[in-house]
Amino acid sequence: MPDDTAGPRAITQNLVRSLAKQAKDGEIAKPTEVRDRDLKGFILRVQPSGRASYIVQLGRGRRITIGDAAILTPTQARNRAKAALGAVADGRDPKAALKVEEGSTTPTLDHYLTHTYGPWAEANRKTGAGTVARIRSVFAEFLDKELTAITAWSVEKWRKSRLQAGRTVNTCNRDLMCLKAAMTKAADWELIDRSPLATVRPGKVDTSGVVRYLSGDEEQRLRAALARRDDDMKAARARANAWRAARDKPLKPELDTYADHLTPMVLLSLNTGLRRGELFNLHWRDIDLDRATLAVRGDGAKSGNTRHIPLNAEAAAVLKAWQDQTSSEGYVFVGRGGGRFDNIKKGWTALLADACISNFRWHDTRHHFASRLVMAGVDLNTVRELLGHSDLKMTLRYAHLAPEHKAAAVARLMEQAS
Repeated sequence: MPDDTAGPRAITQNLVRSLAKQAKDGEIAKPTEVRDRDLKGFILRVQPSGRASYIVQLGRGRRITIGDAAILTPTQARNRAKAALGAVADGRDPKAALKVEEGSTTPTLDHYLTHTYGPWAEANRKTGAGTVARIRSVFAEFLDKELTAITAWSVEKWRKSRLQAGRTVNTCNRDLMCLKAAMTKAADWELIDRSPLATVRPGKVDTSGVVRYLSGDEEQRLRAALARRDDDMKAARARANAWRAARDKPLKPELDTYADHLTPMVLLSLNTGLRRGELFNLHWRDIDLDRATLAVRGDGAKSGNTRHIPLNAEAAAVLKAWQDQTSSEGYVFVGRGGGRFDNIKKGWTALLADACISNFRWHDTRHHFASRLVMAGVDLNTVRELLGHSDLKMTLRYAHLAPEHKAAAVARLMEQAS
């Protein structure tokens, strides 16, 4: 019987060399097997003579020898073991799958995303499934290529075509970072010697570009549009109930302070700078109205770190009124079927049209919050903490002073001269 008491270990080239040396030095007296820590069924077998081979165990008492460790690298052998195991899972002939795999030393991007990176990303990254879907969509032309065939030059050609098609540099950079992260992991796991994209750099962008925030007049129009929307919805409910009452039909509940979720969502965002996803993730357990604080939990935050935001008078009043007319448990803003909100595009678009406001995204409420703080003289580090930025550079990009605020500062020179 082989000696496999050492327990699972990562089968690497260094391990193969180490065991071969031990055998040569007479430290291995009988066949020794090492089971791979990461791939169940993948085995390295070393003879007392020093000869080593790779094996894949497909079930109880069912094994196939993959090849000689003096010829195959652990990466090549592991890929063949995966092919054989995948064939068994699909009801195919594992020996036939091994013959096909022998023609390739590295997996294709499609195979890698399906069998290796995809499962890992979904288990270890909050946006893992979305990232893999993005790679498949954006880099569809690379899916049939082996990982080593995806070169820096091929990616540069891809970037050029994307920019010519009208994609922004920022969008291309985000796409590229997804693929680079996947390729770096492939190198870490020894599927390839090194990432061929290590030298590819993100495109240059203007990090201090225009930040969209509301002017004083625009904010007044937005608030007025919210009030009109609530009033119109309440009036419509009252008319509907009058119609129902006249026909002895059951009445619908009267609408309270807010007609629905939109007004409290907008006002809370303007006063806290929450990201849309953070707003959707809010639970009542995250709100402390007695201490006037709001907690953004790390598992729902972009940075992964929990942060606490103080509630000003308006934000606290909005949440208190919303709590009184809804619930004190579960999500603060409940979506369809009692689950998490996932879309407010329709209501938001109609609101902006009514307020005659253009070129203002939901995320711009966050810019508005930050810009108002900076214009009020709040130091940038405090703004950084409130926004949940890990780097002050991000705060400088999102919350630089508004042009008219700078103009007012320069105008003070004239006041001093007069």
